[in-house]
Amino acid sequence: MKSLLLFVFILAGVVGFGQTAEEILKGVINKIDLVQDYQADVQIKAAIPFIKVPLAKATIYFKQKDKFKVESKGIAILPKQGMSDLTGFLSNEKKYSAVLGEAKTINEHKTRLISILPSEENSEIILAKVYVSASESLIYRTVLTTKSSGTVTIDYEYNLNKKFGLPNKMTFTVDIKKFKMPKSVASDIRNNEKKKKYKDNEKGTIILTFSNYLVNKGISDEVFKKD
Repeated sequence: MKSLLLFVFILAGVVGFGQTAEEILKGVINKIDLVQDYQADVQIKAAIPFIKVPLAKATIYFKQKDKFKVESKGIAILPKQGMSDLTGFLSNEKKYSAVLGEAKTINEHKTRLISILPSEENSEIILAKVYVSASESLIYRTVLTTKSSGTVTIDYEYNLNKKFGLPNKMTFTVDIKKFKMPKSVASDIRNNEKKKKYKDNEKGTIILTFSNYLVNKGISDEVFKKD
């Protein structure tokens, strides 16, 4: 019995090491494809040096392949880069090449780094480094370099909807000077720079906490039409 348990432990420890980058990503894409649509409530907490951003609440809607909408009465700093943009990018396997990299433990989860390079010159994403648990087919960290928002690091936590690859929490670390903010927040940042300049690599964090997921319940295309 002890020998069997030891064998299972060793086998679990090497999951992913016999797989290619494409095979590991395929597991992630299969989970993405399980989700035809979803709706969720999200609480948004932004911590930007010298700027007070109130806690915001929003409802987000997603429908395959690329429909995405945010509804909020307040200022919602909700980065698409690590959400619909990334999932849409990963789902189109013909538009990038993937290279397998180092093993790394992130919050007690064993992951493998996969560096993803787009094959199109006009891609908004320049480089995506994703840390994937091969045994769970879940992304636990992404370092995303984009044309419009610089480099964004996203950490993921999962709970009830991990079978769909939908996180219950995402923590974005952004470059304040480069990241696209809502106009009112961007205006505050510009005004603040006149008083005290941000450092070139000054970071801010945006924490998204999700609840009340409705997955594959059907969402009308009318929801995504502009008001």
